[in-house]
Amino acid sequence: MPFIQTLTSTPISAEKEQILKIKFGKAIEALPGKTERWLMLNFVENAKLAFAGDAETPSAMLSVDVLGKGDYASFNRLTGILSEIVSKELDIPKDRIYVRFSETPYWGYNGELF
Repeated sequence: MPFIQTLTSTPISAEKEQILKIKFGKAIEALPGKTERWLMLNFVENAKLAFAGDAETPSAMLSVDVLGKGDYASFNRLTGILSEIVSKELDIPKDRIYVRFSETPYWGYNGELF
């Protein structure tokens, strides 16, 4: 039940969005027990992001929400993978990408909790 929201200050072409979907689908496997089967994605392009007071240089904010608990090593590994993907595909410097993780004990689906 992971959800990844990607906010970028840059546009995301339909082709790049498709590439991100595929690559994020594989990347989520860095978290034990998580697969593309339950992954939901949201892409928000041209967001008004200012990092370190600079709104001109491209930047991105990724929010990763997961059901249950994760561990530092897995989150660290996924941070590296996602940062590499976004940097390569959207030409955003890695030092201008934040990745935030949220863990929740409850997640609803199909009208009830898992």
